[in-house]
Amino acid sequence: MIRRETDDDHRAVREVHTRAFGDGERIPGLVEALRTAQAATAPMSFVATVDDRVVGHVLLSAARLDAPRRIVDVLTLSPLGVVPDLQGQGIGTRLVAHALAAADGQGVPLVFLEGSPRYYGTRGFESAVAAGFCPPSLRIPEAAFQVARLSTYEPWMTGTFVYAEPFWALDCVGLRDPAA
Repeated sequence: MIRRETDDDHRAVREVHTRAFGDGERIPGLVEALRTAQAATAPMSFVATVDDRVVGHVLLSAARLDAPRRIVDVLTLSPLGVVPDLQGQGIGTRLVAHALAAADGQGVPLVFLEGSPRYYGTRGFESAVAAGFCPPSLRIPEAAFQVARLSTYEPWMTGTFVYAEPFWALDCVGLRDPAA
């Protein structure tokens, strides 16, 4: 079952991302920061449950598109996590579909992410660069920078995608070169 995250889910969501990403506090810290960040659009957070146990989570948070006509409020889909023992069973796919439907229902024109084009390309996303968007960092591999154009998208909405401050503050943008 997929439903909106509640305050009672916070500990379980932290555990999902700790297990799914295995990088300690970075991703759980990002989720906590995005929940409380001041933004033009409130975050939308959803959990997947199996037998009342939270096994997956997806977060949509506010971002901006610096378009030629004006700044456009858009969303970022990040993070998406499923506990390792249940990955590959369609839970992530259902979370992504639910998140995109919720964003579309709120009139959001675009949802951006960094991720595998093989995974997200079959779930409503396409190359953002090929669609006319500029990434916010040179550290984002072109193939990983993706966008879903929703029903209120208009062709003039191109330009540079800008993450919310927590992504920058917690160094969750692009890939760092460990040899640099």
